[in-house]
Amino acid sequence: MEVFLHVYLFLVGAVLGSFYNVVGLRVPKGMSIVKPRSHCPNCGNTLTWMELIPVISYIIQKGRCRNCKISFSARYPFFEFMTACLFTISPWMVGWSKELLVALVFISLLVIITVSDLETMLIPDKVLLFFLVLIVILRVVEPLSPWWDSLVGAGFGFVLFLLLAIVSKGGMGGGDIKLMGVIGLVLGFQGVLLTVFLSSFIGAVFGVVAIAMKKAKRKNPIPFGPFIAMGALISYFYHEEIFHWYINVFMHGGFVWGL
Repeated sequence: MEVFLHVYLFLVGAVLGSFYNVVGLRVPKGMSIVKPRSHCPNCGNTLTWMELIPVISYIIQKGRCRNCKISFSARYPFFEFMTACLFTISPWMVGWSKELLVALVFISLLVIITVSDLETMLIPDKVLLFFLVLIVILRVVEPLSPWWDSLVGAGFGFVLFLLLAIVSKGGMGGGDIKLMGVIGLVLGFQGVLLTVFLSSFIGAVFGVVAIAMKKAKRKNPIPFGPFIAMGALISYFYHEEIFHWYINVFMHGGFVWGL
């Protein structure tokens, strides 16, 4: 029975991942997520259901439009597959509990804002507001312990990134600031603190590698939303283990070394 449920979550995640691609691409541009139907951006050919099967259609069609043969971005199947995998592993990470719904909603938010930020360098307020309402409701039903940790985390994440935006004179976008507030509701203070560290570290490593490979220049803006999403997911699933490891290695270990 549990295997069936994991398979079901994988399929649901793949289908929703396809939909999240649409949301992430259309909402920042002010387009409807319902009309027009999915179509080739080059020739305008409306895609049939056989061309919209998550991941599988991309592989069968070799990533090309059946009509004009233009290549489709590999981001589409990547986010479909990634969403499916994250949905599937969530029960293993948080259990078959009310927290699982929080996890699935949180993953959905992070996938959409990653698609949006990569494509348009924007994290839409409409998306954040929609998920803010959902997450507030979910955190009332399944609160952190203590319950006010969500409020502290949201306030800390929002204010910290606001200060960073002021100090950097616009180096941090408004969408990133509001996103950290929403993330704080899910993770609480410790979780959002770890998210800040992890996203900064991952972003710095990516930036150095991209510059070294001449894929980016120092003054060119890089969307930070995907790094926040990666840091937030790691923090959500592993923050307790990471903090325990840190305390054991650097706190207890440092005391031993000091002797």
